[in-house]
Amino acid sequence: MSKDHELYIKNLKRDKFKVAFFRIFILVFFLCLWEVAADFKWIDPFLTSSPSRIFDSLLTFIADGTIWRHIAVTCYETILGFLLGTVIGTIIAIILWWCPFTSKVLDPYLVVLNALPKVALAPIIIFWVGNGTMAIIVIALLISLVTTIISVLTGFTEVDSEKLLLMKTFQASKFQILRYLIFPYTIPVLISALKINVGLSWVGVIMGEFLVAREGLGFLIVYGGQISQLNMVMMSIVILSIIAFIMYKIVAIVEDKYIKK
Repeated sequence: MSKDHELYIKNLKRDKFKVAFFRIFILVFFLCLWEVAADFKWIDPFLTSSPSRIFDSLLTFIADGTIWRHIAVTCYETILGFLLGTVIGTIIAIILWWCPFTSKVLDPYLVVLNALPKVALAPIIIFWVGNGTMAIIVIALLISLVTTIISVLTGFTEVDSEKLLLMKTFQASKFQILRYLIFPYTIPVLISALKINVGLSWVGVIMGEFLVAREGLGFLIVYGGQISQLNMVMMSIVILSIIAFIMYKIVAIVEDKYIKK
């Protein structure tokens, strides 16, 4: 390894360390400032809570063992909605790419469905599938489904036209074009869709739990607000943030494996 290469690697590691350090520093500084502001009554701790109060609330839930059930329920609903939205949306995008006429016919409907606030459909979904977990999963699915279809289909249609023409010249079948050109070319688009769906799935699940759930982190947020226990609300939001970050990092690891190598 040359000295220039060693210097480059060293600088790269140093930059990564600096980024990690400042990320942690900002988080710690914010938590300390929040705690001090609450202790000295610069802010109203009843309205904003504080890190120590949130931690005490978490310990209370851990002691009675209920927090794990709420986390498990929300994670199950989110992961299932995330996977169904991604898989079904990708399959529909493949069908629309395979049948250009159908894609052109359905294009305005997809645009309208994408613009439609999905929360407006929630009461209808509850009547259709019942007041329970299935309704929450369906809401999460619908929120991510149309976005997945549009983003993946757009990626399919933006494949290099010269490469597409070359494969057609060699009389490649549509399945061969899909397998050997479309999919490899649009892996970044699929990863991007996964990143988007992580956030959308959480939005759908929490929105569903606000409406119908009797357990889950979304239920804790609503219940805590109803009984004026904002420590419980803030605790649930912090847990949601941590789990959503973990899911996002898993997708980022997949991205590093399949794109950046």
